[in-house]
Amino acid sequence: MKLLEISEVAKLSGVPASTLRYYDSRNLISSVGRHGLRRLFEPVVLDALDTISLAKWAGFSLDEIAAWIGKDGAVRLNREQLGSRADEIDALAARLQALAKMLRHTAHCPAPDHFECQTFRRMLRVARKSRLRESRRAGSGPRFASRDIPPIAGALHGTNVRKTEGGEK
Repeated sequence: MKLLEISEVAKLSGVPASTLRYYDSRNLISSVGRHGLRRLFEPVVLDALDTISLAKWAGFSLDEIAAWIGKDGAVRLNREQLGSRADEIDALAARLQALAKMLRHTAHCPAPDHFECQTFRRMLRVARKSRLRESRRAGSGPRFASRDIPPIAGALHGTNVRKTEGGEK
């Protein structure tokens, strides 16, 4: 098995060498030796880096990812955490779809002034209520920017919007 120098890993993975050194210091990946001053890695490190990238893209912190990595360097994904994160992403996707619908309504609203449109006014009220609720909870919401996206789906239909996240209704 051919070992890869850090520059090769950086080139093959698209991860900068400085990040590779940082991940090595955090035990997210493990170098297996050195060639002069250059760290050497087994080719399997590319799979670990892909897993780290995917997990970061899904919003996991490096601490959460590190908890999945055993002392032997093997990655053991936490299926429960993955399922919970998938649920968070589904909720975010629904909120983003509602936001897109709101923006389309606003862009094509026949009212001469948006503030004369009752649907637009409802959306503004929902946004204010959501912002006030989030400011009271200050940081206890989901890690995604979804907390900045008001749950406006009901505003488009004139229904009351209920937030079920965290047990609120």
